[in-house]
Amino acid sequence: MSRGRVFASMCSVVFLVNLARIVFAPLLEPLSAAFALTESTAGLVATLAWLGSATPRIPTGYLLTRVDRHTVVLGTGGVLTGAAAFMSVANSVVMLGVGAFLMGVASGAYFIAANPLLTELYPERVGRTLGIHGTASQLAAVIAPLFVGAVLLAAPWRAVFGIIAVVAAVATGGFYWAARQIEMPDAGTEDRNLLTAARRQWPIILSGIAILGATGFVWNGLFNFYVKYVTATKGIDAGTANTLLTVVFAAGVPAFWVTGRLADRLPHVPLMLSILGGFVACLFALTAAQGLAMLAAVTAILGYVVHSLFPALDTYLLDSLPDENRASAYSLYSGSMMIVQATGSVVVGALVDAGFAYNTVFRTFGGLLIAILAVLVVLWAGNKLPTGGRDPSVARGD
Repeated sequence: MSRGRVFASMCSVVFLVNLARIVFAPLLEPLSAAFALTESTAGLVATLAWLGSATPRIPTGYLLTRVDRHTVVLGTGGVLTGAAAFMSVANSVVMLGVGAFLMGVASGAYFIAANPLLTELYPERVGRTLGIHGTASQLAAVIAPLFVGAVLLAAPWRAVFGIIAVVAAVATGGFYWAARQIEMPDAGTEDRNLLTAARRQWPIILSGIAILGATGFVWNGLFNFYVKYVTATKGIDAGTANTLLTVVFAAGVPAFWVTGRLADRLPHVPLMLSILGGFVACLFALTAAQGLAMLAAVTAILGYVVHSLFPALDTYLLDSLPDENRASAYSLYSGSMMIVQATGSVVVGALVDAGFAYNTVFRTFGGLLIAILAVLVVLWAGNKLPTGGRDPSVARGD
């Protein structure tokens, strides 16, 4: 029961740290109006939140060789509370950027500490645990547009961050109370060398970066500009576009739940490559979709498919990595992957400002993903990709 309370409190914290990253997508319009932002500057603000999420991941991996995982989780709640409070009083573009970056820092450090901790709390059902935790995270993405819209009906955009600060403080206190009631697992006590983890686990690390880094780059640019994209190219009004953005994230809720369970039962690599292929197909379908009904259907399928990739890949990594390398190797993968992913928004914004049409940009990205998928399939067919799983010869790189 004590483990359950810790898990429940972590689900509340992950809800907030993901909200801190996702909230910038529905806020780009009001922020652009308040600060006279160009497309590229608006994209930069969103990118800074994701760069903030990327930057602390490898340093957090090193920190975890010295500090307990639950202590780092607690610290991330404090950072999120302070960053959200800072954003609520931002009065310049520079302050916006700094605040967005700090909110991202909280989320990045949280995932590096929390995901290995969850794996060690429930080693017998890694995929299921990560799936439920991911579902809580995804609920924040679903609620973000609705939350922002409801707040903006009665208050200025600053109130969004004020509310996040207050709730984050409460959730952090809840985790602190729950963690004091249980003896935390000691599976990671031998994880004390970042470079050793990199040397032993580099095939799995690079596989994860190739799959999710590139896909995340495209996804980051797509969802942050989704409202602008469909209003500019599909003839959809802003209100309907925000509803469709909610559909994108709502479809991810069952995706985390279902795929987390599938990841415990199916071979890891075929599952991941199938999901990547499905995302590419959905991306091209989105650029071709006409009419609200077709656009809504493609949007829902796209949301389900792309969010399936996250629990599948995290299970592949965390179920495969041994105790003595898990957090360090996961931080190296996650930090490198997030740096690639984080630049998606600013690249899309810059290309659109340069005169390229949204459809051209997204179709080009789709073509690049096809090339990456083809290489991965060839490597897998030739037994050159780590297959993952709790096979010591795979996990330890022997």
